[in-house]
Amino acid sequence: MKHHLVHFLLSALFASTLHGQTTLRIRGSDTIGAKLMTSLAEAYKRQAPQISFDIGAEGSSTGFGSLASGSADIAMSSRKVKPDERTLCRSKGVKLHEIEFAWDMICVVVNRDNPVTAMTKKQLMRIFCGDVRDWSEIDGPAGTISVYTRNSSSGTYRDFSWMAMKDRHYGSHTQKMAGNEQIATEVGSNRLGIGYVGHAFSGARGIKVVSVDGSWPDPAHVKDYPLARPTYLYTNGEPQGAIRAFIDFCFSPKGRDIIKQGGFVPLSEK
Repeated sequence: MKHHLVHFLLSALFASTLHGQTTLRIRGSDTIGAKLMTSLAEAYKRQAPQISFDIGAEGSSTGFGSLASGSADIAMSSRKVKPDERTLCRSKGVKLHEIEFAWDMICVVVNRDNPVTAMTKKQLMRIFCGDVRDWSEIDGPAGTISVYTRNSSSGTYRDFSWMAMKDRHYGSHTQKMAGNEQIATEVGSNRLGIGYVGHAFSGARGIKVVSVDGSWPDPAHVKDYPLARPTYLYTNGEPQGAIRAFIDFCFSPKGRDIIKQGGFVPLSEK
């Protein structure tokens, strides 16, 4: 599967004539990195052309590994760091500094032709754990449910498990995808499909969002949605210099506007 690896690099000609060029290496969450961090980086480059970006969005776990190895300046994560990841970073001399970034909502999506419009967390648990295998068991159309999830390197994979499944294991029938866009594509082309994506990806063609326990993923009422969660940035110690300046931009009025346009909820509005 195609991983998201987005490079924002100035042309070689321009870079060769510009002294003080700095590349910020950002790794981790697909939910943050595939779209939102791309937009923030593009906007920041317009006001700080001496900064370029190398963004790899392959799952939250990869961000911590990259920080530990020294191959990232910022790790993106849709969940809090795990104890073993903190231990790994500490063993490499990396002191993790956590920054709560923005709020996201995990949206449960089905094919647009599926008549189901509302589900409960209990139904989701039974579907994703494999207890329910046919849509007719929950008053849907007859047919075997195709279940799409993120892979185990994803923070969303972990968050959905504890938020919607009471930390039960995913069923062996689930099909693991590398990113949100892959899940949206599969569900959009499969009338019997179901999956979950970050709010920024919920408008993809061929899918529709269903309510969960009677609540819809509405940014104006993020606290009322049962699958809402904070996302994070991590750095090695208190961020300084170019790293600090970019993070400050993310929390500026312009940055907050980009966060909202990207389908997330700025901290000031949660």
